[in-house]
Amino acid sequence: VQLQASGGGLVQPGGSLRLSCAASEFTLGFYEVGWFRQAPGKEREGVACIKSRENRTYYADSVKGRFTISRDNAEGTVYLQMNSLKPEDTAVYYCGTDTSYYCSGEPMYWGQGTVVTVSS
Repeated sequence: VQLQASGGGLVQPGGSLRLSCAASEFTLGFYEVGWFRQAPGKEREGVACIKSRENRTYYADSVKGRFTISRDNAEGTVYLQMNSLKPEDTAVYYCGTDTSYYCSGEPMYWGQGTVVTVSS
């Protein structure tokens, strides 16, 4: 299983980015998918997660109201819309999933990460 995260970049504080997560040889629509991030010198943390069937979503307190996770099953893609970005959102963002991941803990399969830098 290969996951591909994309959409990162340099953005000013208050700006927006949309990250995308796609998979090869794996149907993302059947499983929970999480977005995680790791800032320099810090441990990886969960940011958001979306359930497979009812599309229920979960967010870390630090991003609630600013980030939105969604999925397009027709395209086999999971998105993370990030608004009102802050410098502390700067990190490498990863998407992750596996058949036994239920938006708790960490999944087995990871994308390669996409870098988000929030700076003026």
